Amino acid sequence: MIVDSHQHFWDPARAEYPWMTDEVAVLRRRFGPDDLEPELQAHDVRGTVLVQARSSADETCALLEMAAETPFVLGVVGWVDLARDVEHALAGLVGVRHQVHDESDPAWLLRDDVQRGIAAIGEAGLAFDLLVRARELPAAVETARRHPDVRFVLDHFGKPSADSAWADGVAALAERPNVTCKLSGLFTEVGNNVTPYVEQALRWFGADRCMFGSDWPVCLLATSYGDTLALVRDAVPERDRARVFSETAIRTYGLEVR
Repeated sequence: MIVDSHQHFWDPARAEYPWMTDEVAVLRRRFGPDDLEPELQAHDVRGTVLVQARSSADETCALLEMAAETPFVLGVVGWVDLARDVEHALAGLVGVRHQVHDESDPAWLLRDDVQRGIAAIGEAGLAFDLLVRARELPAAVETARRHPDVRFVLDHFGKPSADSAWADGVAALAERPNVTCKLSGLFTEVGNNVTPYVEQALRWFGADRCMFGSDWPVCLLATSYGDTLALVRDAVPERDRARVFSETAIRTYGLEVR
């Protein structure tokens, strides 16, 4: 069984996505369930986790509505304002994400109001996705240390780079038992030679704390949905595939596979 732990839907004609620059112009169109469903059927993917793509409560509401109408969407990781009354914004979600790497302050996660929001996410039993690069990893490590009961998910293996701070930071995160790692977004960061990075993630986190995510449709900047799945699958030992391709995501996000 395959569960895709990371995919997006959006429509730039209805909302602004600041990160959609000319460099990713091919992504500036509507991507919805009707675009993804044929890929899931072709590759026998049972379901997905739908992830936010802009800092908007309106988008989170729209994603929840879309998920309710889309049988293959098993859960939504949405955006909420961590500095406000978080508890009332979490209904229906399996997790929360904020584009931390877009904040000007590399220690943004350590702000008192953000820390209170993350604690509230944990008290609600939800996961918190860490969208960070090397610059923000020290704050992410400290956040995971302060909140041992919160389930953190490192998106895109922390966006690998040659910076030693990336390796040091991700290795430190891997030492925290409450952090899992998504094998997602690798193609747009490192190209098609993802095997060394998948192997490194498995060494640091173990298969029990790694999960596959396509990062569709962003993955289309580098390769097809099928190749994304195949290249990661080929890099994961057969003994670990059940955990990486479904079990870790189901456990971490509390998914019910229909």
